[in-house]
Amino acid sequence: MSDEPISLSAALASFDTLWSPRIVTRVNDYDVRVAKVQGEHLWHTHDNTDEFFLVLDGELQIALRDRTVVLRQGDVFTVPRGTEHKPSSPGGAQIMMFEPTGTPTVGDRHEEIPDHVDATTGHQLDG
Repeated sequence: MSDEPISLSAALASFDTLWSPRIVTRVNDYDVRVAKVQGEHLWHTHDNTDEFFLVLDGELQIALRDRTVVLRQGDVFTVPRGTEHKPSSPGGAQIMMFEPTGTPTVGDRHEEIPDHVDATTGHQLDG
């Protein structure tokens, strides 16, 4: 990881792929990831870790089985471990996630992965 400041704007400008997070830095054993999202992700569950979301731009909706949480720019929300959820963003959003290194974007249990979702543990930021 870089020992220089990282511009989140530059990091987000360096890729266009949706639902394909880039690792901008690490904090202890956690990845700080940014992603561009639009449309729907998939229902999934992280059995052993919470998942933290921060909306940098746009609006993110996180469907839970009993409600939908709506996050706007500057809002944060943590999905507790073991909670089935489905992120979506009809109009598009730029988000930051904070989760243990190696955490798959599709969780430990999930429905069939659609073609537009990158099943990854995060990609290194180019440059």
